[in-house]
Amino acid sequence: MSGNVFITVKYSPKLPSVSVSPSVEIEEGSSVTLTCSSDANPAANYTWYKTDQNAHLSSVNEGPRLVLSSINSSDSGQYYCTAENSLGRTSKNISIDVKYAPKLPSVSVSPSAEIEEGSSVTLTCSSDANPAANYTWYKENEDSPKASGQIFTITDFRAEHSGSYSCGAQNKLGRSNSTLHLSVGTGSSTMIVNIIRTTLGVLILILALPLCLWMRKKNTRTRSTTGAHEPEEIELDSDPEYENDSHTAAQTEDTEEQEDMV
Repeated sequence: MSGNVFITVKYSPKLPSVSVSPSVEIEEGSSVTLTCSSDANPAANYTWYKTDQNAHLSSVNEGPRLVLSSINSSDSGQYYCTAENSLGRTSKNISIDVKYAPKLPSVSVSPSAEIEEGSSVTLTCSSDANPAANYTWYKENEDSPKASGQIFTITDFRAEHSGSYSCGAQNKLGRSNSTLHLSVGTGSSTMIVNIIRTTLGVLILILALPLCLWMRKKNTRTRSTTGAHEPEEIELDSDPEYENDSHTAAQTEDTEEQEDMV
């Protein structure tokens, strides 16, 4: 008598197969499904892990499928599917790269203090984007771009350079802009020089005022002393009687001289 013998071989999970749907480029806002399968006996249990910024694994789901609805940029990274049964454990990873339009650009200016006329000014623009953004600089009320690239430098800043500057970050998925206003101001070094000049001017005035008062007082005293020693002018009034007597005496002398001659 013969019979059939059914042998069941137990084994640990084989290397999992991981697929992603849709298989095309993943864009922010779309829905993505990850599927994991592994040949194992007994059947494997599945757990999904994701690496964080510190390369640490964190569990995100259990089961053969992981659905990422309305995926965003923070969902990019390495995902691991772990297949496990009583005989063993194995895992496989898949990389998810979410494409997205540029985020709002960050615009900075150097030097960050007030801008002095004639100085060099550098504007820097950066935006989180995937794929990387291309940058273009515009000035208000001007149609033509001023520059392209993340960095825009004005080597000799003048009053006519004042105004609002816009940085546009763009890739194939979209565009975003940020604006920065620039104007000529008093730089810190110029302010220090002006403060020193003003302080010196005030000190000079403070020191000069007592000297001016002293010299004025001295001149006043000198004029007073000079006036006290000047001789008084005496005005002699002519006396009519004296003048007549002198005239009579002169006539008498003339008469006597004439008589002697006779």
